Amino acid sequence: MRKSIPRKSGPADYSREMAEKRLAFVEDFTGVKTHHLRQYSFDPAILPGNIEHFSGVAQIPIGFAGPLLMNGEHAKGEFFIPLATSEGTLVASYNRGMKVIYESGGVKTTIQDDVMQRAPVFHFEDARVSRDFGIWIKEHFLEIKAQAETTTRSGKLRDIEQYPVGKLMFLRFNYTTGDAAGQNMVGKATFVACEWIKSKYSDIRRYVLSGNIDTDKKPSRINMLRTRGKRVTAEVTIPAGLIQKIAGAPVDILVQQRQVSSLGSLLAGSNNNGAHSANGITALFIATGQDVANVSESSAALVYVEKTPTGDYYFSITLPSLIVGTFGGGTGLATQKECLELLGCHGAGKVQKFTEIVAGTVLCGEISLASAVMAGDWVTSHDKYGRNR
Repeated sequence: MRKSIPRKSGPADYSREMAEKRLAFVEDFTGVKTHHLRQYSFDPAILPGNIEHFSGVAQIPIGFAGPLLMNGEHAKGEFFIPLATSEGTLVASYNRGMKVIYESGGVKTTIQDDVMQRAPVFHFEDARVSRDFGIWIKEHFLEIKAQAETTTRSGKLRDIEQYPVGKLMFLRFNYTTGDAAGQNMVGKATFVACEWIKSKYSDIRRYVLSGNIDTDKKPSRINMLRTRGKRVTAEVTIPAGLIQKIAGAPVDILVQQRQVSSLGSLLAGSNNNGAHSANGITALFIATGQDVANVSESSAALVYVEKTPTGDYYFSITLPSLIVGTFGGGTGLATQKECLELLGCHGAGKVQKFTEIVAGTVLCGEISLASAVMAGDWVTSHDKYGRNR
């Protein structure tokens, strides 16, 4: 007979009593006694909408790196960055990168685009009907936009891309979503819009709300080219003497090695030429209540370097599909909210500032790892900090 996890309906399910009952159920089933899972400081009543069957917490260590000196349009000044990780050397590496950035005058950040998608697919009798439907969509965009925006205060439908394949029409609904990451917001808005479209266009055989061309929680070329979430660039010019001291190599060699690394990425079939952007993004996402599954697309990184006319080292990294929020989702959880508050990034009107901080953090990690590899201390650093013997 199938055993069921204990639960109650509604808010009553979110209590210490129910969490203890579920833990006791699992302990009885497995014969394993737990202690640390039940150690937490917040009221489970805050969790509806974040988790089901709440039973305890996974405690991940947090360390601070910094100061990160930001010269952004929204993030200005010095910040200490909370990084939640179980990987030794990670915080130390980002901290070293931030020291280099500080001594170089700070990181300059620029947000270039901001858009979130839901991408339904419509089925028709043949390709001609699909083509005519695409024309109809263009002609009725303002009406579709009005329908979609009835579901949200902050979401705005910007445009609808069309990708016809045979008798199918894939559409990408592009929205701005304010301070929320926005996947759920745009899903609801697009569903309402599609139901209206179906009621007005009789030749539709059927539609599916996601035809997978939005590539939610997956890396893709289309998101790197067209943007998903925030498109943001972080850049810095490091004095030649400083980078020589850190990396143990002159600027010419560093530029050449970056060319070699990009070639290696091409050979490997990678969708980006960054070194390890997922490390910093994941640690910062966990600490601040972001949807960690979005690391799969958020960590796509495009690196460009050059030797400046004055002989210094220009380094930039662009994140074309960074999905972050400062409102909603996990950002209201107790420790995650505190970490956002420490950055001055919790709540409405803060998402662009947070976007720039994430990009600046990633830049520091890229410079630090590249320098460690060139200087020959990559392995020794892991031996010193990353072995839990």
